[in-house]
Amino acid sequence: MNRSLAVILALLLSACGLLPDVKDETSGWSADKLYSEAKSELDQGGYANAVKYFEKLEARFPYGRYAQQAQMEVAYAHFKDGDPTAALAAADRFIKLHPNHPNVDYIYYLKGIINFNEDLGLLGKLSGQDLTERDPKAARDSFDSFKDLVTRFPDSKYAPDATARMRYLVNTLASYEVHVARYYMRRQAYVAAANRAQYALLNYPQAPAIEQALFVMVKAYDALGMTDLRDDADRVIHKNFPNSAYFKGSLGRKDPWWMLWGTGD
Repeated sequence: MNRSLAVILALLLSACGLLPDVKDETSGWSADKLYSEAKSELDQGGYANAVKYFEKLEARFPYGRYAQQAQMEVAYAHFKDGDPTAALAAADRFIKLHPNHPNVDYIYYLKGIINFNEDLGLLGKLSGQDLTERDPKAARDSFDSFKDLVTRFPDSKYAPDATARMRYLVNTLASYEVHVARYYMRRQAYVAAANRAQYALLNYPQAPAIEQALFVMVKAYDALGMTDLRDDADRVIHKNFPNSAYFKGSLGRKDPWWMLWGTGD
């Protein structure tokens, strides 16, 4: 039995000798070579290889002139490779290590873009999914990153685009809250509906969806018998949206305008 075991071990060892050596193709590459190859892969869409080369570059030359650039580029490469979690982690790491870097504004912008793309089309591309089942966290995180950029670096070349995207996100988030409020209205959960509508009003006062939020508040407070709050919301909607479509058809009627609309509207 020992003889058989020895034969098996000998065969295994000889077989191992037939296997090719796994060598690191980048062994011996200079910092210039690593960076050049990483950028080439990035430009050609080889994002996984780009990440690998950038990480090797930073590990081998942590104090070289390409190290910080590699840290920035690897965040973008992860993003393009479809790995937002790794991209955000790399971006946060760069901000922590280099808060005063001359290009740190780009990293804040990149964080905003990563989350923006994660939640792009929250309202425009529903794909049949109920909005109440969707988590707007990515939209909020995107807004926060763009806000950090605009606040800290108002003269950044990325600030105008960040500002435009913030406006879109405000409208998106406000519409989400109103959608949820209307969802509660349909289920006669009037307190929850009023609270979500009020949240939208307080946090996104300039968003177009605020007209609907006020309408929900009027209907919810009326259903709850909270006439003072209902009348307050009614005054606000009349003042800010004097030509609201909700008022159409109410002329000449004795009933208030909101009686024209059911709770599911």
